[in-house]
Order: sequence, then C-alpha cells, then structure tokens
Amino acid sequence: MATRIRRQHSDEVRAKIQASQIINRLVGHVDGKIEMTNSQVRAALGLLSKVVPDLAAIQHSGEVAHKHFAVSDTPEHAPEEWDQQHATIQ
Repeated sequence: MATRIRRQHSDEVRAKIQASQIINRLVGHVDGKIEMTNSQVRAALGLLSKVVPDLAAIQHSGEVAHKHFAVSDTPEHAPEEWDQQHATIQ
C-alpha cells in the first residue's frame, strides 16, 4: 500500500503547481496567445512573488578560507617535482 504524503509536502507541491500555472499564463500573454488586463498581470506577478523567491533579493555573503598552504625552502626544485613531492592523496 502506498504511503501517505506529509501535509507539508503536499502544500509545497501545491504551491509549485500554482506557480507553474501562473508562469504558463504569463508566458502565454507574452506570446500573444492569452489576453490579460493590466490588473490581471499585476495580480499574477504579485502572487508569483509570494510563491517564488526573488533572486535579486538573495545576497551571498561569506568568506572563503584557504586552510592548506606550503612553503618551500628549496626554490631550485621545478614546479613538477614540488607537485609530486607534496601531492595530496585524494
């Protein structure tokens, strides 16, 4: 017997389906296949902003930390020799 989907999961799926319906309607309007009034377009964009996150509002912040470095006190080695000697096993 099939397991029952969680209530929260079904809400997420429902929101995605509604978002895709709004997007399809707006794309149809842009393509000239569907006629929409200005208020319908504004309402669709407003609803869409509630369901789909605005990518312009997402800000990446953080720091990249390099943990590994090596110092060679024998500069006469060729880079290939140094790479072989200090290669990290992956």
